[in-house]
Amino acid sequence: MSRLIIASNRLPVMINRSADGMTITPSAGGLATGLKSYHKDSDSVWIGWPGLMPETKNEEKEVIGLLETEQCLPVFLNEELISNYYDGFSNATLWPLFHYFAEFTEFNESYWEAYCKVNEMFADTIIENAEEGDVVWVHDYQLLLLPNILRERRPDLTIGFFLHIPFPSYELIRILPWREQIVNGLLGADLIGFHTYDYARHFISSVKRLLGHDVDFNQIKLEHRQVMIDVFPMGIDYEKFESHALEIQSKPIQDRSKEHQDIDRFLLSMPNRKLILSIDRLDYTKGIPQRLNAFREFLVRHPDYREKVSLIMLTVPSRTDVEQYQNLKNEIDVLVGNINGEFGTLNWNPVIYFYRSVPFDNLIELYSSADVALLTPLRDGMNLVAKEYIASKVNKKGVLILSEMAGASKELGEAISVNPNNISDTADAIYRALTKPDGEREKAIVAMQQRIKRYDIHKWASEFMKALNNTIEKQSEHHARKITARLKNKIFSDYSEKKSKVLFLDYDGTLQRFFDNPQAAKPDEDLYKLLDKLAADKNTKLTLVSGRDRETFERWFGHRKYNLIAEHGAWLKEQGKGWVERKPVHAEWKESILPVLESYVDRTPGSLIEEKTYSLVWHYRKADIELGVLRALELVHDISNLIFNQDLEILEGKKVVEIKVSGINKGTAATDFLHANPADFVLAMGDDWTDEFLFKELPETAHTIKVGTENSAAKYFVSNYKEVRSFLNDLVKS
Repeated sequence: MSRLIIASNRLPVMINRSADGMTITPSAGGLATGLKSYHKDSDSVWIGWPGLMPETKNEEKEVIGLLETEQCLPVFLNEELISNYYDGFSNATLWPLFHYFAEFTEFNESYWEAYCKVNEMFADTIIENAEEGDVVWVHDYQLLLLPNILRERRPDLTIGFFLHIPFPSYELIRILPWREQIVNGLLGADLIGFHTYDYARHFISSVKRLLGHDVDFNQIKLEHRQVMIDVFPMGIDYEKFESHALEIQSKPIQDRSKEHQDIDRFLLSMPNRKLILSIDRLDYTKGIPQRLNAFREFLVRHPDYREKVSLIMLTVPSRTDVEQYQNLKNEIDVLVGNINGEFGTLNWNPVIYFYRSVPFDNLIELYSSADVALLTPLRDGMNLVAKEYIASKVNKKGVLILSEMAGASKELGEAISVNPNNISDTADAIYRALTKPDGEREKAIVAMQQRIKRYDIHKWASEFMKALNNTIEKQSEHHARKITARLKNKIFSDYSEKKSKVLFLDYDGTLQRFFDNPQAAKPDEDLYKLLDKLAADKNTKLTLVSGRDRETFERWFGHRKYNLIAEHGAWLKEQGKGWVERKPVHAEWKESILPVLESYVDRTPGSLIEEKTYSLVWHYRKADIELGVLRALELVHDISNLIFNQDLEILEGKKVVEIKVSGINKGTAATDFLHANPADFVLAMGDDWTDEFLFKELPETAHTIKVGTENSAAKYFVSNYKEVRSFLNDLVKS
């Protein structure tokens, strides 16, 4: 049975060095906290940085031994790597860019080199410990290159990846000098998960625009396989928060923590006193200054709430040696001081400010006591604090104010949603939260609790694993039809035994790669040599069957001993003979269609028109990929109305739209050719959906091979034109 290997930058535990030796403490952070319970309940091993670098071999052994008891394995990183890989590329390059703070983004070659090295180190540790067929689940932005490194070195592994922060729009990711490497790194996974559909959509757009891969809904089609993209909003260990909240609620006041007793005294000292809770790690993405300004605006607008409402602001220290964070800390200190100085009294502080982390029990106490949770990040992947607050409100009394920029806002629709940059709107939201009727508060809390209780951390992890298994099953369906060595030998044996043979070979995408300009795809010398060898067999009729115009085919192949079928079957040229028109028709229809295509060329930079005898083709391979797809849909709609009741049809190929005379296709052309040239061995290879006509019309005994992994009527498939050439070279040798 396969084992699960979890890989993340930090382990769910930290190793600390003290005078008494090495000790283990739980790690802070959403991923470590959230996934730890799932890790403990499953047969998994967690690989990551333990928080220190051993100074001796004995220390290293001690650390490894301690981690084994936690089902963990270490990747040891020295100070230089931590500085350049973690503080550098991860948090000074990727973190600000992915959170839309491009002005804070640093591009440093040494950061990038360290990032590559650490991802390789993680791969080394995983490969040393992974058995054949194991499942590797890679987490977050520090390890974006790891999936592809593993794919190249251990293709037997099943690889999933989950991104816990936003994935930015194409306009931002394109700024990154190493953008292609980052996106290719992720595509090493079989399944890539995101918190929200927006993040998934941004990633798919970047894949199409940066790398040009075809995408079918949530499937990215690579040459050898397909990568699935899906959305899994991360949950929390709901039962853990609920049970602790119930336990704290049942405690007498004297048994509660000093902090909780202080809160109780504050609330009991005056009727109708309210607490607003703000919890964040110190970070410029969290919108803390904007939140403080909104609270100040609330106090200005509603002076009757002074001395009745306090904002408890818990800010957990983070990256204290980074200038932006130091400046942010200073800004927050000044804002808190100004608000307390402007509105505070001897018995009341408007803002109760804690700059530290707190133990879990104290956190639950804060959640339980707060009447309102004010969580307004400027950009946040999920924000699990919002879910933790809801889970802890066992008394059903509480209101959540949540930024629409947080991933959790997509799930917690009953919360009061705000734009964190709109200070006035956030101030109004605070007032609405404090004045919300009890019935409405309870109804909203219950609805959110039911939802996040159903989709907790265990459900999140199991749903991801289920989707990963489904992805592998879908891939295996394709692999069952992949041309293997055994299938090759069977086809080659059949080829050798038969007396008369016909080979139908498509050109673009099959024998030659695609080019932005169709005329640039002319045959190279290696291709000529290969086709000449195939055509030299006296028992073989080599037939190139393509959508290309006959003039181009004549220029490229007219002097060779091949049979040529051009324009999807409209023209036939048998070896040693002239071109024959298979279905003579008039071309007056072009006069009404051509102006429409010209208007689309004008509106779609990079597109062009190709005119053939029986068709007009609109190419958009060089156009912006998303604009091209949009224009293609519009064009098909417009042309469909124009050709109604005419003997015309529309073919949609790979980044082309072709309007052609009906009844002319590769299938009927191949059938006619076989009637005139009977054969007991037939082989057809093609990549486009226009080749499906060919595959369907040929005899059942024919060997049909699709180039690409899309669904097809062909019996088998190969990945790309290079594999086609390799296959045909082996066929010649056989």
